[in-house]
Amino acid sequence: MMKNFEDMQKMSKDSMDATMKSFGSLTKASQAIAAEAADYSKKSFEEGTKVSTDDGESTGRIWYIDPVDGTYNFLSGLPYWCSALALTDRDGVVLGAVYHPVTDELWLGGRDRPTTCNGVEVPRLEDLALADLSLASYLHPTSVPDAETREPWLRAVSRAATSRMLGSGSIELAYVAGGRLGAWLQHDSMDWDWLPGVALVTAAGGATAVIEHGGHRWHVAGNRVAVDEIRQLLQGAC
Repeated sequence: MMKNFEDMQKMSKDSMDATMKSFGSLTKASQAIAAEAADYSKKSFEEGTKVSTDDGESTGRIWYIDPVDGTYNFLSGLPYWCSALALTDRDGVVLGAVYHPVTDELWLGGRDRPTTCNGVEVPRLEDLALADLSLASYLHPTSVPDAETREPWLRAVSRAATSRMLGSGSIELAYVAGGRLGAWLQHDSMDWDWLPGVALVTAAGGATAVIEHGGHRWHVAGNRVAVDEIRQLLQGAC
């Protein structure tokens, strides 16, 4: 009985430690993007976070926050997890931030702001074919039997030079923006998994697209040539 109680205490402590680690990571990312947002808008961070003003008129601004992207990795002690945020307005994505605590890398980028990693601007993405690139992606085991998901995915992945599954979409998208990975493909991504990376890839000179095909929304990012090639592969055009 005592052993079980001690195990419960340890589990509670581990859970609290994990929560505080996640909160600290999110705080660093949110502070960075808040400073950028304040500079962009020339208004206070508090005003920028409101979805609507006191008089009921919509500001059009929405924050998307993912405290832990890569939950399985985070809980399993694997290094690929991060905190990610994005700010959007009526015209699209304004800013994105991804903080990877394990490497202490903070990625920032957005409209009129080139993508940086720890303050250093990343090189602009070159237009290269998929055959010359790595492709980061993910397909859940339960999706494998579904031909509408499996077949388009296989067409795209099989044309890449190699593939990677890191388990954190925002880290993968940051790596695409930084040239560490070549392109990115997933289906039916949630906005908080997608938009921070959209800001980074676009601000690095790349392209992003959401492609409707086979009852799914395919999310694609990379250089412009690769994104167009993946689009055609998904649609069975090549």
